[in-house]
Amino acid sequence: MTEASTVRVEATGETVGEAKWAALRELEKLVPGLDRDSVRFQVVTEGERGLLGVGFTPAQVVAEAPAQPSSAPSEHADEARNFVQRIADAIGADVSATALEREGTVTVTCSGADLGLLIGKHGQTLDAIQYLANAVVRAAGGEHDVVVDAGGYRARRTASLDALAKQSARRASSTGSRVALEPMTAVERKTVHVRLKTFEGVETGSEGTEPNRYVVITPDG
Repeated sequence: MTEASTVRVEATGETVGEAKWAALRELEKLVPGLDRDSVRFQVVTEGERGLLGVGFTPAQVVAEAPAQPSSAPSEHADEARNFVQRIADAIGADVSATALEREGTVTVTCSGADLGLLIGKHGQTLDAIQYLANAVVRAAGGEHDVVVDAGGYRARRTASLDALAKQSARRASSTGSRVALEPMTAVERKTVHVRLKTFEGVETGSEGTEPNRYVVITPDG
């Protein structure tokens, strides 16, 4: 009999509630048919808003849910997992990769002691591995989208960017001054642009050259 296991993710948000929702969304990607009533939350920090977005600290939670058995992964899911594992081994990262296939998307999740090495600065290494994993699957004739994650980093970073975008937009609107964010990858800049597309009173743009290109938030008018 196989010992029951759990899936554990960390997530952040502007509030504890938003952090919990981010964690649930990540768990739903990793556990098909997730029973939300079975999820256990631990609040790491309730966060702090700061004044006009200055000194903002996001809320952080840890969520755990029972892992559920799934059907055997396809050949292309195995290909993606094996590729990510080979890359991790090649760069000396002590991690283990697993693959979950759901609705046309293969999610390769890495866990272990060296996740920071796999993620890289602002997720740049993880993004590069994900790009190559997609290329490998496409070259093998697969049509799946491949997402490569490490210890719930994707959900944490997305929630953190979402909170940062809203706080910075409020500051730009209230002070009437433009706010420049830190350099980000193209994927992260898109997250900020999309989040603030419907935020009234501000506009967004990108400035600088790669790899130091960044988002600028300016008040309308």
